[in-house]
Amino acid sequence: MAKTKVMRFLLLFLILGLIFAPFYLLRSYFAIGFKFINTDYSKLKSKDGITSVLILGKGGEGHTAPDLTDTIINIFVSQNSKKLSLLPLPRDIWIPEIRAKINSAYYWDKQRENKNYELTRLAVEGVVGKRPDYLVVVNFSMFKDLVEALGGIEVVVENSFVDNKFPIPGLEEDLCDGDKTYGCRYETIQFEEGLQTMDGETSLKFVRSRNSEGNEGTDIAREARQQKVIAAIKNKTLSSEIILEPKSIISVLNSVLNNVETDFDIESAIVLARVLLDSKDNVHSLTIPEDFLEVSKNIYKYDYQYVFIPRNGNWSDFSTTLPNQIY
Repeated sequence: MAKTKVMRFLLLFLILGLIFAPFYLLRSYFAIGFKFINTDYSKLKSKDGITSVLILGKGGEGHTAPDLTDTIINIFVSQNSKKLSLLPLPRDIWIPEIRAKINSAYYWDKQRENKNYELTRLAVEGVVGKRPDYLVVVNFSMFKDLVEALGGIEVVVENSFVDNKFPIPGLEEDLCDGDKTYGCRYETIQFEEGLQTMDGETSLKFVRSRNSEGNEGTDIAREARQQKVIAAIKNKTLSSEIILEPKSIISVLNSVLNNVETDFDIESAIVLARVLLDSKDNVHSLTIPEDFLEVSKNIYKYDYQYVFIPRNGNWSDFSTTLPNQIY
């Protein structure tokens, strides 16, 4: 249930970005309004009536691996049924073509200056059987920039926790004068239960913390904290305090544009925003069933990595069932 809510908040976040970005570029409410109302669906790439949008979330600056995309969500938009299907892909899926996990495909595209994200598209297509029509890459540093642009947010911290090993940006390779614990690379952060007002730096630490003891150190808890911050950003963005203040809107928009990379053109973004709005009450969350996956053994074939592979050796059993779920 928590993951479903996270996906829907991410979807709303995407909608806001796609609606605001064309406004910034066109500088005209009237131009957007006309294109939004008189939707030309031919402007949106699709195959068999399905548009595939790949959302990638990367760590960005201050992260030990800034271009690894640990969040991967494939959104399928059915133009005919006005249905949205959201499929998160595990970051540890093994991709034979690049001899690496799927979360590194974007990194290798960047290394090769491949502006069409060819490796990323091929990696995802190999799993789901559909080539992504569009990509949206979100830098998680956007949490910090957006919160600053909004003047802070209020978040309810459900459980107090302490993280004694929160990485300090820029010190990842510091030898700490011979300290074998490498203590200089980390700082201690602490959050108290209850309603908290967070600035950008605090909110980023809140969503990134992963080394506290107990339940708050799990990936599930981290996803729940991300959900809380995204919800708080959404609420503040849609508040009268921001909506009625043009300078605040521009500041929020700049934060989005500075942290989002996409191959959408203006017209297709407007059309997709309209389709997403029409489909907001018909959203479905999908998963790759556990019985399709198995964890590889630590053998040379997979470079001794912990990776997910298809149980029967290929992804056809999964990809052939997908069309029935997204149309």
